[in-house]
Amino acid sequence: MATPFGPEVKFKLDLGEAYPAPSTQARGEWASKFEFLLAVAGQIIGLGNVWRFPYLCYKNGGGVFLIPYVLFLFACGIPLFLLETSLGQYTKQGSITCWRNICPLFEGLGYGNQVVVLYSSTYYIVILAWAFLYLFFSFNAELPWASCRNSWNTETCVEFNGRANYLNWTQVENGTSPVREFWERRILNVTGNVQELGSLRGELALCLLLSWIICYFCVWKGVKSTGKVVYFTATFPYAMLLVLLVRGITLPGAIDGIKFYLYPDPSRLFDPQVWMDAGTQIFYSYALCIGCLAALGSYNKYNNDCYKDCVYLCLLNSATSFVAGFAIFSVLGFMAYEQNTDISKVAESGPGLAFIAYPRAVAMMPFPHLWAIFFFVMLILLGLDSQFVGLEALVTSVSDMNPSFFRVGHRRKLLLLVISIFCFSIGLVMVTEGGLYIFQLFDYYSCSGTTLLLFAILQSVCVGWVYGADRFYKNIEDMVGYKPLPLIKYCLKYITPVICTGTFVFSLIKYTPLKFNNTTLYPWWGYALGWFFTLSSTLIVPIWMIYNVSITPGTLRQRIAILCTPAEDLAANKSGKQTLELLTSSAESMVSQ
Repeated sequence: MATPFGPEVKFKLDLGEAYPAPSTQARGEWASKFEFLLAVAGQIIGLGNVWRFPYLCYKNGGGVFLIPYVLFLFACGIPLFLLETSLGQYTKQGSITCWRNICPLFEGLGYGNQVVVLYSSTYYIVILAWAFLYLFFSFNAELPWASCRNSWNTETCVEFNGRANYLNWTQVENGTSPVREFWERRILNVTGNVQELGSLRGELALCLLLSWIICYFCVWKGVKSTGKVVYFTATFPYAMLLVLLVRGITLPGAIDGIKFYLYPDPSRLFDPQVWMDAGTQIFYSYALCIGCLAALGSYNKYNNDCYKDCVYLCLLNSATSFVAGFAIFSVLGFMAYEQNTDISKVAESGPGLAFIAYPRAVAMMPFPHLWAIFFFVMLILLGLDSQFVGLEALVTSVSDMNPSFFRVGHRRKLLLLVISIFCFSIGLVMVTEGGLYIFQLFDYYSCSGTTLLLFAILQSVCVGWVYGADRFYKNIEDMVGYKPLPLIKYCLKYITPVICTGTFVFSLIKYTPLKFNNTTLYPWWGYALGWFFTLSSTLIVPIWMIYNVSITPGTLRQRIAILCTPAEDLAANKSGKQTLELLTSSAESMVSQ
């Protein structure tokens, strides 16, 4: 069945004229449904499942955190996930041109979320460089973060040698652990403040280059290569996670760690921050509002059952996060047991878990090298497929804007190479001695929850009200061959935008400026750079609206009516040389309905 939209159909805003594009190479499709499922799973199941969800769960009331989490999942997560995936499948376009085709007024959404993808691709891969360096050190005769007998250690370094003779470094004046000194003094060699970038860390720069080379060759042939690579990168982390889970629950103290992870505290449900954390975790974990899902969905066959795919993938993602919590907190429970301390003292989130807490626990286990290798291989693969699938989505979106140019010869590969070199060059700043300061600015501002919530509101309004929730519901029905649950339609029209708006307002009220290690404020130019990251993506949407309105002929009402008309209607209404008045009349009639 032919799709209503396709790469061969474009339109001009002046008269809505449809015309065929020059003959180009075939856009391509997934070789099988399984490749699509693995690619999306690789994108959405990443480091956040391991180092963010378990921490949020224990911090926000244990088991009761699942209540707001599940509510956000079904009210916002699944509807928006389906919206983006099915939109790409229906239009056969990347995340910029898909919005142009259903509602040109909101085309800026596509540009905005691709700016976010560009920023995230630049800084996220630095984590892989850190993980690669830890992996290489895991093959040393002795784990370098397990002792204080190294050139980078200070006199205040205190080793941990097991429960029997463990010496708590908190009892030593200015005492530090060898794992923290390895992270701060050997891997990063962090400078005193953000204004001192220091020298380039050669080993990290080479690891960053290695990460980019791997990502490039995973994507360079488009879905032909991406679809094959994900067979390994999306499945092997599950094997690693299973191994770590089995090992973790057999360690002494593991049960205490699991209880700490899930012990319910119902009083936490009255804290608005808990609900905010649940909502932002859904957006981060499901790769919502960054355009990747639309790009991946655009390579599906038109009749692919994207409705069931989305439900299954969302449930798989949440289940992975939940199970990862058992693997992580069983090991943290063991570490607390060995150190004879409270689990809250050893539980960390983000890079602190991956590069301080967990390596410290691994050093206490029998056969520590083996478990260190397992852990860092899992981290690398979890981050790697999220990185290169996001890169594939970015290249898809750009090439779909001008397929007659980018799908000729090796131009697509050249585009990918230019993007990779550009991001690698910026990333080199983050592997200097002061690079961690810049990394945190990217992490906090470029892909902020506030930006994603704003995009979610605009996407819901565009599809639910301008394009029409009923129409979109019928589009999905036409693709999958049956009627999806009507709740999806009502969520997109009412529930999702209301919840996202409330969360967005709360995030603005609760905004706090970034602090390095939660203690040190950045200089004014640091916050200016951070807000540039945020505003450069969000302001594209209104700016593009104004631009599109300004270049479209007619009165203001006529312009808005045309810009709110899908491309297929413009093409259908343009039989011969139809006048602007007839086109506008049809568009205004659709909007009024």
